[in-house]
Amino acid sequence: MSKQKFKTEVSKLLDIVINSLYSEKYIFLRELISNASDACDKLRYYALTNPGIAKDNGEFKIVITPNAEENTLTISDNGIGMNKDDLINHLGTIAKSGTADFVRNAKDNGSVVDLIGKFGVGFYSAFMVAEKVEVTTKRAGETQAYKWVSNGVSGFEITEAEREKFGTDIKLYLKEDAKDYTDTIYLRHIIRTYSDHINYPIVLDLGKAGEENVNTGSALWTKNKAEITDDQYNEFYHHISRNFDTPWMRLHFKAEGSIEYTGLLYIPSEAPYDLFQPDRQQSLKLYVNRVFISDKVDDLMPAYLRFVKGIIDSADLPLNISREMLQQNALIAKIKNGTVGRILKELKKRSEDYDDYMKFWKTFGIAFKEGIYEDVNNREEVASLSRFYSTRDNDRLTSLDEYISHVQEGQTNIYYITGDDVPTLRNNPQLEAFKAKDIEVLLLVDPIDEFWVQVLNNYKGYPIKHVSQADIDLKINRDSTKADEKSLKKLTDFMAEMFKDEVSKVEPTEKLTNSPVSLTVENGQMSIHLERLMRNHQQQTTFASSRILEINPYHPLIIKLAESVNDKEQKQTVEEVCRLLLDQAKIAEGEAINDSSFFSEKLSDYILRGWQKSA
Repeated sequence: MSKQKFKTEVSKLLDIVINSLYSEKYIFLRELISNASDACDKLRYYALTNPGIAKDNGEFKIVITPNAEENTLTISDNGIGMNKDDLINHLGTIAKSGTADFVRNAKDNGSVVDLIGKFGVGFYSAFMVAEKVEVTTKRAGETQAYKWVSNGVSGFEITEAEREKFGTDIKLYLKEDAKDYTDTIYLRHIIRTYSDHINYPIVLDLGKAGEENVNTGSALWTKNKAEITDDQYNEFYHHISRNFDTPWMRLHFKAEGSIEYTGLLYIPSEAPYDLFQPDRQQSLKLYVNRVFISDKVDDLMPAYLRFVKGIIDSADLPLNISREMLQQNALIAKIKNGTVGRILKELKKRSEDYDDYMKFWKTFGIAFKEGIYEDVNNREEVASLSRFYSTRDNDRLTSLDEYISHVQEGQTNIYYITGDDVPTLRNNPQLEAFKAKDIEVLLLVDPIDEFWVQVLNNYKGYPIKHVSQADIDLKINRDSTKADEKSLKKLTDFMAEMFKDEVSKVEPTEKLTNSPVSLTVENGQMSIHLERLMRNHQQQTTFASSRILEINPYHPLIIKLAESVNDKEQKQTVEEVCRLLLDQAKIAEGEAINDSSFFSEKLSDYILRGWQKSA
C-alpha cells in the first residue's frame, strides 16, 4: 500500500473546488464523463499505432451505474486507463503547473466559477457530492491494475487491484445530501443536457432492467447546421473547452476542394488565465474521420489565434500519422491557411457592429494584434481588423481604414505614438502641433505595438510613421512672441553642454504649442518606450537611442531663459530651471529622473515664489 499526503496548497485548492468553485454540483457528472470520453479517444488513437491492443476490450462506451442501496455512483470507461505513476501525477497533483497561483486567483476572483476549465481540476469536482472516491484502473498494454482512494482531505492511498480489461472505474461514495445522483430519471436528464454530444455511447446501468443508451452519441460537427440548436452548440463548446462562458462567436463550416475538412470553432467571451504565457499551446483538437488524433498540433493554428477553441476533422489525413509528421505535413498547412481565412472573414462581418466587436477586442485584441507582426500572408487583413485609441476620440477605438478617411489635406502618412497608457499619451507634448492642426494620431500602448509598426510600414498606400518622424509641415500661425535667434542659440548650446551626458542635442521645434520642452529620439532610432520595455525585460540596450531635447521658442519660460542665459547673477536659477525642464520632459515620456528630491524641492520652491508674487 502507498499512502501519500496532498501538498498544503493542494489541500487548499481541494477545499476551494469542493466548497466554492462550481455553482452547480451536478456539473461533476459532466466533468467525469468528459474525462472518460478523453480516455476512450486516447486509446482509440493509441490502437492505430499498436494494432490489436484494444482487441478484447469491447466497443468503447461509458457506463453510469447508480446504487441507491449503497448510495454510490460509478462512472466506468474502457479507455486507455492509468498506471501507478499516472495516478500520482494526475490524481495526486492538482494543476501542478500553477497550483499556488490557482489558489490565489480563486480566492481573489469574484465569480470563481469562471475559473473552471483553466486548471484541469474537473476530476476533483467529484468531492462536492462524494465523501470518498475510489478509482480502479488498468492502463492499456500493462498487466497490473491499481486502486486510488481518497476522502479529498488527508491524502490518498494507492494499492494493487484487479481489473480484467483496460479502463477506469470511478466509484463515488455519495454524501447524505447527494442521494439524488442515484435517481435514474435525474441522471438521464443531466446526461442528455450536458453530455449528449459525447461521441461514445453513455450507458445507464439499470440493474435487472438492463442497460439504456442515454446520449445520441453523434459527433456534433458532422451534423447539418440547421439541425443543431444553440444549446447543443454551447454545450459542445463547454465540453471541448471546459469553460462555462457563452462563446462570443462560433464558426461551423465544411471546406471542399483539394483537401476536405470540417471545422467547428469558437471564440470564447472570456480570456483564459494563461493567454500570454510563453508555453501556452493552441486549443484545437484534430480528428481524422471522427477519430481523435491530437490536441497538440502546433501548426494547426497561428499563435495570435491561440484563444480559438474547437475541432478540425479531415478525411484526407492518414489515421496513423504521428505528431512529428503532423507538424511538417503540407495538408496541415493548407488546413491552417483555409481556417485562418475563414476566421478573419467572420471577424470582418462581426466588426460591423462596433459595440459587439469591442467585446471581442477588449478580451483578445492584444493577442490578435500579434498577427500583424507574425502573419506575413494575412498581415494587412489582421491590421484592418485591429482597433486603436487615437487623439480623435477619447472613448471610441478606430481602425486604420477609419483613420485614412479622416486624413487632412496634404497628409500622406498615418501617425502614431507609443507609450505606457492612453491618458499619459494624450498629454504628451509631441502631440500638441498635431492636435492644433487636427491631425489624428494613433495612441499605441501595448508592447506588441512597438514591433508590428516595424514590419507594417505602409497600409493601403499610407506610410506608418512615429510622430517624431513626421515630414508634414507642423508650423502653426502664432501671434505670440518668439525668442531672439541669437539668445536662443546660446540657450540651446548652454543646455546641450549642461546635459551632454543625458541628451545628444538640444534644438528648437515648431511642434510644441503649450509645453516648453519635449523629449524625442533621432529619426529611425528605437523609441524611448521600446527602449524602456527592453530594459524592463532585462534585454541588452547596446543600440540605445540618442535623446533630443526639443524646446519651444514661443513659450514665455524659454524666452525668459534665453534672455537670462548670459546673466551671471541668474546662472544658478537658469541651471535649476533647465534641470526642471529636462525632468519635466522625461516625466512626460515615462522616464525616470536623475534626482527626484531636487525636482520635488525646486518645483515646490518655484510654485511658492509664484504664489507669493501674485498675492
